[in-house]
Amino acid sequence: MTDPNQISVDSGSKGNSNLIYILYLVGCVIGPAAIVGIIMAYMGKGKGDALTDNHATNQINIFWKFVLYMVVSMILTMVVIGILTMLASIVWFIIRNIKGMQALSAGQPVANPGSWLL
Repeated sequence: MTDPNQISVDSGSKGNSNLIYILYLVGCVIGPAAIVGIIMAYMGKGKGDALTDNHATNQINIFWKFVLYMVVSMILTMVVIGILTMLASIVWFIIRNIKGMQALSAGQPVANPGSWLL
C-alpha cells in the first residue's frame, strides 16, 4: 500500500498537490519550477476528490495573486517602496504554500482558498 502523503505526478492525487506546493517553494529560487507547478495545478483541477480540488484552487489562486503582487511591486520600485512590497509578497507566497501543505498533510481543505491575505 502506498503512502497518500508521498509525492506523485498523478493528476488529482494528494501526492500531486503536495508536489505542486513543493514546486512553488522551489520556484522562489528557481523560477521555472513555479511555472511547472501552475501547469500541474490546472491539469489536476477537477480530476480528484473535493480535497485535492480545493487545494488545486488554492494553488492556482496563490500563483496568480503572487504574480499580481510582484508586478505591482516592480512598478512601485520607482518610488522605493516596491522593494519592501516585493519582500512582503515573497513572504506571503511562502506562508500560503506552507499553510496549504499543512492542511493537505492533515487531510483538510484550505479554509479560504480565494483569500488575498494569509
